[in-house]
Amino acid sequence: MAFTRSGSDSAGIIGKLRFHEASRQWFAILFVPLVALLGTAAMPWFFAGTILVIIGEAVRLWASGHVRKNKMLATDGPYAFVRHPLYVGNILVLLGFSIASMLWWSYVLMVFLLWFYYPPAIAYEDKKLHSIFGEQWENWSRDIHALIPSFKSKPSQGGSEWSFRQSLMQNGEPVIALYLVVFLYLLLT
Repeated sequence: MAFTRSGSDSAGIIGKLRFHEASRQWFAILFVPLVALLGTAAMPWFFAGTILVIIGEAVRLWASGHVRKNKMLATDGPYAFVRHPLYVGNILVLLGFSIASMLWWSYVLMVFLLWFYYPPAIAYEDKKLHSIFGEQWENWSRDIHALIPSFKSKPSQGGSEWSFRQSLMQNGEPVIALYLVVFLYLLLT
């Protein structure tokens, strides 16, 4: 089944850019070294930012070990609490680097780019998953928010166990974790 984005495809280059997955990924890949190389590490801000980066990357690692994109609806692990845990992890990582770097403009850039990319991406992904998984997605998503975790007690939805191999193969997440550690170190030195 082919799935297309409706509405914003005709909005020109800006509309297309908002849905462009590679540009969304490059934003984070370039944001991290930008603030790490231009920022100044000062305690306790560096420590607080580092804690957020670690939590964000842990969420991403946890999520990427559960998701089987478009093959199986992920409802276990972090997906039992939030629909888009990879985005939650990204937000925490970027916020952590902003805090650690002490660059006021990094917050402005981060908020703008998150606003620019995430609302259309979340709408698109939710619509796509609904079209693929139908009633299963409806039942799962009913009490699961897009970005704000819900900690209501839920019965296990089945699904899959976390897999390091899946995390590595699906997102290259262990490599991303190493990338973040390198730039935290460079910010500190």
